[in-house]
Amino acid sequence: MNAIEYPFWVWITFFAVILAALFVDVGIVNRRSHAPTRKETLIWSVVWVSLAFAFDGFIFSQFGGHKAKEFLTGYLIELSLSIDNLFVFLLIFGYFKVPKKYQHRVLFWGIFMALVMRLVMIFAGAELVESFHWVLYIFGAFLIYTGIKMFGDDQGFEPEESTIVRLTTKFIPISKGYEGEKFLVRVGGKLTGTLLLLVLIVINVADLVFAVDSIPAIFGITTDRFIVYTSNIFAILGLRTFFFLLVDMAEKFHFLKYGLAFVLTFIGVKMLLPLAAEGLIMVMGDADHSAFAEFLRRYLHHEFEQAVINISLGIVAGAIFVAVILSLIFPPKGRSDTSHNT
Repeated sequence: MNAIEYPFWVWITFFAVILAALFVDVGIVNRRSHAPTRKETLIWSVVWVSLAFAFDGFIFSQFGGHKAKEFLTGYLIELSLSIDNLFVFLLIFGYFKVPKKYQHRVLFWGIFMALVMRLVMIFAGAELVESFHWVLYIFGAFLIYTGIKMFGDDQGFEPEESTIVRLTTKFIPISKGYEGEKFLVRVGGKLTGTLLLLVLIVINVADLVFAVDSIPAIFGITTDRFIVYTSNIFAILGLRTFFFLLVDMAEKFHFLKYGLAFVLTFIGVKMLLPLAAEGLIMVMGDADHSAFAEFLRRYLHHEFEQAVINISLGIVAGAIFVAVILSLIFPPKGRSDTSHNT
């Protein structure tokens, strides 16, 4: 595993920035439950993205451009996948009829719990890859399968058919209504979960499922634990704000799904390229010193690592940009008709 051992103070700096941002967001700006205005969501969206770019600048100043590009590529991948996941959150909130002023509380605690869950998953995954490098090939094949599946019919999340809803209500008593922001209340002297608690559990399980796709995707860029975790966390940090920003335009970026499917497929293929290169060299034999054989050997010795990162960054950013532009040029069927009638 080709990773930098980061000083302890760098980790402290990262967590200090994250906790300070969360404190300002929740403890000061959103101390009272309310439905955020469009202006608030726009301002905070800029804040979260600027914070990520500022941290990328910090990585560049301390560890060089290569690590900064890895962070930026990972951030773009995780951010785009997270935005796609927000549509599922929107479906969950709609199904459970969560009042808009309470949605931010569910999203905050969902994101806070994701900080912990993803730390465990990323470090466990990195340890697995370090001990068994061939696991990357399994990740790659899985991403190709997931990407191709995304090109097909959208199977979506169906809350009424969710196993987690059935299991939660089976083992945890859940009331049939909301009690303000409370997750737990006492009913007849017995501690009972509110409907808001059930929504929080469903949101966290959904995020866990999403992580199964997103974490292998960034391992296709780098196996550096620090880069993987920090880019992942900065991407999900602004999810709550991005959710409210996208609520009114959930159907607008309908081509985004295909852009993400392309990104996942591309990264999966990229992760399998070393295996393909090794196979070709075995077929051609060690005596083959043709230009193509030498190219493959140099590729396996990571001589083109900087170029690969540059290409990956360009393709990821380009796929997302094209998906957004196509969504704006070719709106969903029925959208233009609706807009003319209003």
